[in-house]
Amino acid sequence: MTEQKQTLNKDSKTDQGVADTLEGVLEESDARRSRAEKEQSTVEPEKSLVEYDPLQRYLAEINQYRLLSRDEEIELGKRIREEGDKEAAYTLATANLRLVVKIALEFQRVWMQNLLDLIQEGNIGLMHAVQKFDPYKNVKFSYYASFWIKAYILKFIMDNWRLVKIGTTQGQRKLFFKLKKEKQNLIDQGFVPQPKLLSDRLGVSEQEITEMDQRLDGWDLSLDEPLKDDSDTERGEFFSSETESVENQIAKKEVEGLLQEKVAEFRQQLSDRELEIFDKRIFTDSPHTLQDIGDAYNISRERVRQLEKNIVKKMKAFFEREIPDFALYE
Repeated sequence: MTEQKQTLNKDSKTDQGVADTLEGVLEESDARRSRAEKEQSTVEPEKSLVEYDPLQRYLAEINQYRLLSRDEEIELGKRIREEGDKEAAYTLATANLRLVVKIALEFQRVWMQNLLDLIQEGNIGLMHAVQKFDPYKNVKFSYYASFWIKAYILKFIMDNWRLVKIGTTQGQRKLFFKLKKEKQNLIDQGFVPQPKLLSDRLGVSEQEITEMDQRLDGWDLSLDEPLKDDSDTERGEFFSSETESVENQIAKKEVEGLLQEKVAEFRQQLSDRELEIFDKRIFTDSPHTLQDIGDAYNISRERVRQLEKNIVKKMKAFFEREIPDFALYE
């Protein structure tokens, strides 16, 4: 009985902590708004494009939902799990929106950008917690939901910290948030934060420590960016590759398609004899001899050579006329 009272007291303190945190945010937001209104009153009045601060308005709206007791959470959880009650899911989720704000505020010092982004991701985690919550286990919903909320916020920060993701595995996510802090702890204790020591402390390999350290120390660079302000040389030109670039592959494929289309059009302009010379002497990997073609049409080898030369000349003129910048592909 004593343990149950302690648990209830602890849960009450947690809920009260969430409420106190939200109340503090609202008070600070109201204070900023009051100062802004006083400053605006001293200048010429003008109509504001945004009547309310989005964050302040959101906090005011979620403050209307009351907190639930432990018994109410269990009852709602049973209705969701057994009956798929959407109304119960809505009630359980909205009652814990303030918990999402509290957790998002803890990560704001890392993200240092729009708090609403973190709240949005945390709300997605909250909805997953509502779906997965098992009311028959002796776990308070807010405690269970906090893991889902933190997981979604952490993933969002990792995915959007830079253009190129710096961490995809569980170990890399741990390093992202703990490496800098652990290095400082070692320095404060008089140790040099070597990869080996950090590896033992954080439970990851030395290679992961070194790679994450390099990623955190560097920043994203564009391969199309010039090396210097007065230079046209791009960074990507200094990276060798055994394979052809995607741009060149696409360009080559387009040119090949265009040439095949124009060759088909050119063939329609040839006589039967010219078409046979074109197919058997020009447009083939195994050309026939001049003698073979001459015997077939009862003409000399020299006459076949002249016809072949005329066909090539005619084809070149056709391509120059039909294909823009044909000279670039020669």
